[in-house]
Amino acid sequence: MTQPPDAAATESLLAFWRDAGVDACFEDAPVDRTHVVPPPAVKAVAKATASVVAAPDAGDALSEARRLAGGANTLEELGQAIAAFDGCPIRGMGATQSVFSRGNPEAPVLIIGEGPGAEEDQGGQPFVGKAGKLLDRMLAEAGLEGRVFITNTVFWRPPGNRTPTPAEQAVCAPFVERTFALLKPRAVLLLGAAAARSVLATDEGIMRLRGQWREWRLPEGAVSAPVLLTLHPAFLLRQPMAKRQAWADMLALAARLGADN
Repeated sequence: MTQPPDAAATESLLAFWRDAGVDACFEDAPVDRTHVVPPPAVKAVAKATASVVAAPDAGDALSEARRLAGGANTLEELGQAIAAFDGCPIRGMGATQSVFSRGNPEAPVLIIGEGPGAEEDQGGQPFVGKAGKLLDRMLAEAGLEGRVFITNTVFWRPPGNRTPTPAEQAVCAPFVERTFALLKPRAVLLLGAAAARSVLATDEGIMRLRGQWREWRLPEGAVSAPVLLTLHPAFLLRQPMAKRQAWADMLALAARLGADN
């Protein structure tokens, strides 16, 4: 006949298990005690980077950009080529769609900004947010409404609306150059330091450059135009006192077009 367990021995055994960290004798399902749950910060990083793809080889991507851009014979075809291009790293960093252009495809003025923001990424057109509305007002007041074609140095929204890197701009440059070649504008307006850096390969500050006329000539020499540098509308929203300088640049652009008639 089985003897009942000794109460003192049982209490001693339970005390031993308690001191060893055992708080339950059994559960409804097996539990893997070796699994460590990552802290919230690690989970957040994993979620944020889940959609990030490896950056394509820069040389291959640039060659593909040149091929696609060179095959476009109209601005509409160029927009389609950009949408099909997957060589720009920004495309895999959260952008929802390519953002190429808006405006008159026969315009005498080509305007080039930095890159799309959140509203542009959502709407699929450049300069449709607050900065774009300010730009449109300035163009209208200078008599340039309907006489511009607007694009950017990159065609996907950089994460966090940061400035695009030189490498990101470089891989998109064949499309910008092809836009210039197809439009053949009488003048080009560059908005901000990032656009100046990409198009004119300059590291000078925009406050030094603004108001200056330069020349943009494609390597083959078939297309060239005078280029005016001015302040980005987003900067004007942060620094309203600078609007006077940008307005002077806009009037200079309108006067240049008038003088060329």
